[in-house]
Amino acid sequence: MASLLRQIVAGPRSRHPEAGLDLCYVTDNIIATSGPSSTYPQRAYRNPTDALVKFLDYKHGSDWAIWEFRAEGTGYPDSEVYNRIRHYPWPDHHPPPFALIPNIMASMRDWLKDPQDGKERVVVVHCKAGKGRSGTSACSYLISEEGWSVEDALTRFTARRMRSGFGSGVSIPSQVRWIRYVDWWTQHGKVYVERQIEVLEVHVWGLRDGVKVAVEGFVDKGRTIKTFHTFGRHERMVMDNASADTAKSTTYQDHINEKPLPLHESNPQSESRNTSNSSSTSDKVAFEPGANAVLFRPTEPLILPTSDINIDFERRNKAAYGFTMVTSVAHVWFNAFFEPQHSSTSPPSSITSPSSSTNPLSSKSLPDSGVFEISWEAMDGIKGSARKGTRALDRLAVVWRAIDDSENGITKIIAQPPKGEPVPESGAADWKGANQESAPTLGKDLGLRAETPNSAHVSKANSMVDIEAAASKVKSNDSGASVRSHGPEGEEHILHPDHPTISISEPSPIDHSRLNPGQNGPEVDLGMQKVHSPAHSPGITRDLEFDKAAGIENGLKAVSIDGLPTPKRHIPGQFLKDDDDP
Repeated sequence: MASLLRQIVAGPRSRHPEAGLDLCYVTDNIIATSGPSSTYPQRAYRNPTDALVKFLDYKHGSDWAIWEFRAEGTGYPDSEVYNRIRHYPWPDHHPPPFALIPNIMASMRDWLKDPQDGKERVVVVHCKAGKGRSGTSACSYLISEEGWSVEDALTRFTARRMRSGFGSGVSIPSQVRWIRYVDWWTQHGKVYVERQIEVLEVHVWGLRDGVKVAVEGFVDKGRTIKTFHTFGRHERMVMDNASADTAKSTTYQDHINEKPLPLHESNPQSESRNTSNSSSTSDKVAFEPGANAVLFRPTEPLILPTSDINIDFERRNKAAYGFTMVTSVAHVWFNAFFEPQHSSTSPPSSITSPSSSTNPLSSKSLPDSGVFEISWEAMDGIKGSARKGTRALDRLAVVWRAIDDSENGITKIIAQPPKGEPVPESGAADWKGANQESAPTLGKDLGLRAETPNSAHVSKANSMVDIEAAASKVKSNDSGASVRSHGPEGEEHILHPDHPTISISEPSPIDHSRLNPGQNGPEVDLGMQKVHSPAHSPGITRDLEFDKAAGIENGLKAVSIDGLPTPKRHIPGQFLKDDDDP
């Protein structure tokens, strides 16, 4: 039974035919495996730690060591693998903080290429499934230390790790982007500069309604993803058609100096000042952000501690009882150090030759700003899959700048440790899994979710009109500056005291002087037949009761005041005679 469960959980991943475990040999000295476990019920459907250790001891003696990348916890104590383990954890379904890459590569190199006893050593990499994070690290090593190309490394990992026809080994777009960063890093001296980055603007083309836009980054040495800012309505501006249809900008200055940017802020206060009786096209654009391009500009400086930046999107419909219906989830990671020069064929000389003492690498030799652009199709989906739900946008551009030393910015030049020098580790997460929810995007999925106070100022997809702006317009109309709205019977619309966007219809008074003596009152349709009710009079109080079981009006009850006759009670199902009063 346990073997069957492991086969089901392994799914599209290849299993070792001899060991019967969920592992593969990427090369002769690199093994990729799913995360082993020493506790139940995980060891019933994952690789048992003792079984994995037994296999490695049998095949490689003491010449093996483990590199693990699980921020949610390894699932076993270090002692069960003879403490031959290196810890570089980061959250599942995400690329690593690039500052970890030099240390991961150096520690794997020192173990494999400097054996003290002359025997062939083996590196065992694992995350949870032994696919995304493990594949990113294995491919990065083949590129940086073995000289493989990006395509060859990705193809080899897929061929060895996945069953035929079951997709790529490394399938998450941001992780593939990181592997290409490693290729550029390898070709240009293996030097990385970590800088604080300020996100100036986020441009979104084709943004649908009800989409939450957040900026995230790594903290706690990469073990945790933190949401640094979630854009609110007051930070959202909608561009005119002329601005939205302009050619795609390609530089930082193009975005910052985008003129014509006649922007319509979806700020209730600014909208209320410009309210008019006519409904113009620009008003509709401002209230329907899915129609045109939208610009998000933070009101306060938005500074991230590292060059790794994640833009997260979530589209929601408002549901009842404090829940929201999530209809799309997507995000994208990029690194500001690589993006301005990633496609460049002639990078700065200080980067191509970092050993040169005449032109040392510094933050001043790097681009101080840039723009990262990507389409909806190229973004990361739910939990590492290609599934994102309904389309939330068409295209994204992030405008950023680096915080330099003159602004007290923190800059770190990180070079790969040379052979013979100690290589630092990140430290292990709780092996029992206490860090399972270290990343805010780990649990994101489509469907119902409890609404949080932080999302109260974010618009919902089922409201085509900005709620606060609509309420502000109605309040402005109540001041008497414009014509008040009325219903078909002349009733006046009044704001509900608890829900300002919901109006209450108040019946308008009837002119009694227009009724001739003896004239019957207005007709009332009770759903069965036409009957006549007495004319409205201040001396009569009416109470309508609805019989839910019968599905029809139960009749009219009237109280006789000031000598007026009391109408007979009508019994449902009984027809009125011509001489009967209603």
